[in-house]
Amino acid sequence: MSQDNAVAARTPRAGRDLPVASTVGVGLLLLIVAALFIRKEVFAVLAVIAVCAGLWELAQAFTRRSIHLPLLPLLVGAVGILVSAYVAGSEAQFVAFLLTVGGIVVWRVLDGTGQPAIRDVTAGTFAAAYLPFLAGFVMLMLAADDGPARVLVFILCVVANDTGGYAVGSLLGRHPLAPTVSPKKSWEGLLGSLVLACVVGVVSVQIAFGAKPLVGAVLGLATVFTATLGDLAESMLKRDLELKDMGRLIPGHGGILDRLDSLLLTAPAAYLILSSFLGS
Repeated sequence: MSQDNAVAARTPRAGRDLPVASTVGVGLLLLIVAALFIRKEVFAVLAVIAVCAGLWELAQAFTRRSIHLPLLPLLVGAVGILVSAYVAGSEAQFVAFLLTVGGIVVWRVLDGTGQPAIRDVTAGTFAAAYLPFLAGFVMLMLAADDGPARVLVFILCVVANDTGGYAVGSLLGRHPLAPTVSPKKSWEGLLGSLVLACVVGVVSVQIAFGAKPLVGAVLGLATVFTATLGDLAESMLKRDLELKDMGRLIPGHGGILDRLDSLLLTAPAAYLILSSFLGS
């Protein structure tokens, strides 16, 4: 059997090289767990690096449509937003976001290139909101006394959503969920996401916080909705940009953004739910 045929034989219908994707996924999860419980600041540094890498990927992708993100003010602003959220809370996070948008406008105006400034500024504002601002809610969770546990529960629910949807969709998927956006997603896969995310949510909140099962069920349901929406939104973006993956930084998974899409939209929901039930 040739190398290409061997890869195809172990690649399921969803199109991933499953052994590579699984190995890398487990490795990333172990790295995150280690960073969370060694020291909060270690995880915060990893989060900053991931967000900045995602911004770089987005900037490269946007050039396909002759859109040029003001990358330097975005990177500086991303660090400011994440650090502000962790150190000083949600109000500082929002102020840092506004300052980032202001920096994008000033930078782009002073840049003086012949490209339409309003288009680049709009794209830069979108990038600041999509990546560092949404990721700032992870920093808000991390800042709590039991922050590492909150972040881990949030990540486990998103992983459960992705894993349940992928496994059930690959084996039993027959009815497309959004065929014009993501043909490989199915209603059967969504059901798999729902079951596994709720189970993981219920079990993890009881172990981590001694919370009632209802908390985990609500978190699991919210995760399925937001993570699926985040995945579909990025699929729409990639389709418009005529890309299969946002990058190739993570073997078997694509780019950083291809792993962050579900996490980003889920972070605000997880922060609000856990804060409401557990306190700030």
